[in-house]
Amino acid sequence: MKKITPFLWFDTQAEDAMNFYVSIFNNSRVLGVTPGPNGIAQSVNFELEGQEFIALNAGPQFKFNESISFLVDCKTQAEVDELWEKLTADGGEESMCGWLKDKYGLSWQIIPTALGEMLGDPDPEKAGRVMQAMLKMNKIDIQGLRQAYEQG
Repeated sequence: MKKITPFLWFDTQAEDAMNFYVSIFNNSRVLGVTPGPNGIAQSVNFELEGQEFIALNAGPQFKFNESISFLVDCKTQAEVDELWEKLTADGGEESMCGWLKDKYGLSWQIIPTALGEMLGDPDPEKAGRVMQAMLKMNKIDIQGLRQAYEQG
């Protein structure tokens, strides 16, 4: 186990969530399932893109909220589109500026690498135009960002 591992609290869906996430991300795998009462896993361990996670079925006392999210760095628009579609499926919710909630209520930021590159441009006008374009988007559109970046 790594020194710091995200630990997720679910009501009863930890194993379902683990299987969902492992099916979406490349280089991902189930590491283990600890059985619990009534055939429902007590906890699960899994890895997504090299990051280990632990999830616990501990009841309905706590819910996810936007104060914690997982940022996914995407190299291409195709990767943004694919992850956005899969993570918002079956009851997930789109939000603004590349944020979404999956069907379990967990928040994700699906962010193309190009966004950070353009926002980091030393020309404040270019970076500002990109920021204004991004603020109008739900799912981030790289071409829309580039258009804003290059105008002017």
